[in-house]
Amino acid sequence: MDQALENRLWNVIYTYFFSLVNVSMGSTEATVQGVQCQIIWENFFVKRIDELPYRSDNMTLLMVYDYTKEWFFKAEWYERYDLIEFLTLLDLNPEMEDQINTALEREKSGYRLIDGHVVQITAEEEIVAIEDAFSIASQWEPVHTHLQTALEFFANRKNPDYRNSVKEAISAVESFCRIITGKTKLSDALIVIEDKFKIHRSLKSAFDKLYGYTSDSGGIRHALLEDSIPVTMEDARFMLISCSAFINYLKTKMDHSNTSPA
Repeated sequence: MDQALENRLWNVIYTYFFSLVNVSMGSTEATVQGVQCQIIWENFFVKRIDELPYRSDNMTLLMVYDYTKEWFFKAEWYERYDLIEFLTLLDLNPEMEDQINTALEREKSGYRLIDGHVVQITAEEEIVAIEDAFSIASQWEPVHTHLQTALEFFANRKNPDYRNSVKEAISAVESFCRIITGKTKLSDALIVIEDKFKIHRSLKSAFDKLYGYTSDSGGIRHALLEDSIPVTMEDARFMLISCSAFINYLKTKMDHSNTSPA
C-alpha cells in the first residue's frame, strides 16, 4: 500500500465517518458519532472504556479521531484494511463502500471491498457475480450463511483458510439446489434441475463433475478437498466465483420458468 492509496483511503474514512469532528458540541450528530466512536474504541482497538472522556460526545469524537489518524498511518497495510472492514460492517454510510472501491481501483490495488470484506478479487464481472449471489442468498439463510463464511475464510489476510472457503462455497450451492428441488443430495438435485429448468445435459454433467457429490454420510466430496492436494488462493477464488455464478444462473432459470422453490 503506497502513500497515494493510504491518503485516498484515509480521505474516504474522514469524509464518511470523521467529517463531523467540528460539529457543535451536544448536537444530535455529535451524540451519534460519539457512540460510534465508543464502539470503535472498545471493539476495534480493544481499549479501556474508562480512558474515553464522557463529558462530551464531541470530545469522544475528537479523541478517537486523533488516535485513529495517528494509528492509521503507522499501521501495517492489512490492519488498515481491517479498520475499513470494521467501519463498513458498522453500516455507517451506504456510499462508503463504493468510495473505498473507487480509491482502490484508482490506485491499481489488487483488492476490492465486497460485502464488507476486503478481498483479492478485482475483475468487475467477478465482483458483480458474488454481489448478485449475496443478494439472492439473502432470501434463504442457509445459502447466505455458507456464502458469507466462504468469503470470510477467503478474505482473512492473517490466516486465510482456502480449503474451508471451498467447502462453504460448495455448501452454498448444495443448499440452494436443495431449496429449489427438495432433494437432499446434490447429485439428485442436479437431475431434477436438468429436467425442471431445461438445463442442457452437458452443462448439468459439467456441474456434476465440478462440484462433486454429497456422500451418504453428508460430507462433500471434491478433488480439491482431498487432504493430499493443497488448496490455493486461486482454487478458492475460482470456487467462490463459480459457485456464485451458478447460484445466479439457477435463480435466473427459476425466474424464467416461474417456478417457486420446492
